[in-house]
Amino acid sequence: MNKPNTANTSTPAQPSADKGFSYSRPFFEELVDSALAHAKKLGATDAGAEASEGCGLSVSVRKGELENVERNRDKSLGVTVYLGQRRGNASTSDFSQAAIEQTVQAAYDIARFTAEDPFAALPDLQDIAQPLEQRTDLDLFFPWSINSEQAAAIALACEAAALQTDKRIANSEGAGVSAQQSHFFSAHTHGFRGGYASSRHSLSVSPIAGTGSGMQRDAWYSSQRNAEELASPEAVGRYAAERALSRLNARKIATTECPILFESPLAAGLLGSLVQAISGGALYRKSSFLLDSLGKQVLPKHIDILEDPFVKRGKGSSPFDDEGVRVKARQVVEAGRVQGYFLGSYSARKLGMKTTGNAGGSHNLSLTSRLTRAGDDLDAMLEKLGTGLFVTELMGSGVNYVTGDYSRGASGFWVKNGRIAYPVQEITIAGNMKTMLKGIEAVGADRYNYGAKTIGSILVNRMKVAGS
Repeated sequence: MNKPNTANTSTPAQPSADKGFSYSRPFFEELVDSALAHAKKLGATDAGAEASEGCGLSVSVRKGELENVERNRDKSLGVTVYLGQRRGNASTSDFSQAAIEQTVQAAYDIARFTAEDPFAALPDLQDIAQPLEQRTDLDLFFPWSINSEQAAAIALACEAAALQTDKRIANSEGAGVSAQQSHFFSAHTHGFRGGYASSRHSLSVSPIAGTGSGMQRDAWYSSQRNAEELASPEAVGRYAAERALSRLNARKIATTECPILFESPLAAGLLGSLVQAISGGALYRKSSFLLDSLGKQVLPKHIDILEDPFVKRGKGSSPFDDEGVRVKARQVVEAGRVQGYFLGSYSARKLGMKTTGNAGGSHNLSLTSRLTRAGDDLDAMLEKLGTGLFVTELMGSGVNYVTGDYSRGASGFWVKNGRIAYPVQEITIAGNMKTMLKGIEAVGADRYNYGAKTIGSILVNRMKVAGS
């Protein structure tokens, strides 16, 4: 099974906050400035405000027929008011002057009756992303001028390709197309001003193979900021069908311990667990299995993790974080050692540290191994696995972030001597995240972008597998 490739485009659309939006950037600036002025008039020590708008189209089909058409258009003004070290927040979807003043008043009143928090404040002045520092070349906005009929046609073509792949694909949970775009403007009284437009478009399908108790379902999708870069409907449909077909005649296996190869989309989940464990909220609440890990070895020496907010068209790209703090590319993990946490201003103060520009989460993350070679595709990774389990689906959310204990329902393939022997289902894999992270033996060259994370398949040296 070869994953569908995306098309290349050489003519990026130019971001414009007027394309498909009801409100302009200048209007949002006036709205935010009005809110900040009223907060100051009431006596606020500091204040921040953000105006935003989002709109989009989602269409789903099933078994050759239109199922749902949804259009969304949302708008919001959020206001945060500080009275010394007391903080209040309120929001509204009404952009009238009276509503703005009422919202600011509500945030002010909440702050009045909130207990003081010595760490509650706007970001420090020296951390603010100034206008000239804000990157404008990230190519985040590509409006997709598509109507419901066109979207339905694409979804139908995707599902049809899946159903036509093999006569054993007899059913479908449907296919869908989504086109979403948004823009915002934010400012606060420490001098930050900024905003931008962004888009996210996707195509997905979920075919069913087999009949009766032997039915197997799988799915695939393509997601990009620019719709021209989406994989073709036919490629997505065929690949999803091939995945479902490969799962037919799955069986249980006996309980064992063995090496585990995580397919690249699932490997992104392991990276996500690491990020959560070294994020500010978990650290200052002491609800992380990686407390006090700065400078310590948590991964093998061949593993590096890079964070880069400036990847063009990246799904985690941004010229500043959610607080208006400047961001930068950095090595989060180098040779297996943690070089930095993921901190916003509040969590940084709680920990006695400096913000890392991660209010709102991580930016584009890339996990790589110094041992990976260009030819380390999935077949090569299966050879490295030898005899063990290749996991392609996980179920449940069985990660205890305090202890690191890990237990997930799983399905995939049993591998013998580097080759897939048969599909397996109804099993559970278990271990501890500390041990699993240190037990990463190899990372594939079959790199996959899952949201804001890019990673290849990951081979973990040993885990428990509970079967029959």
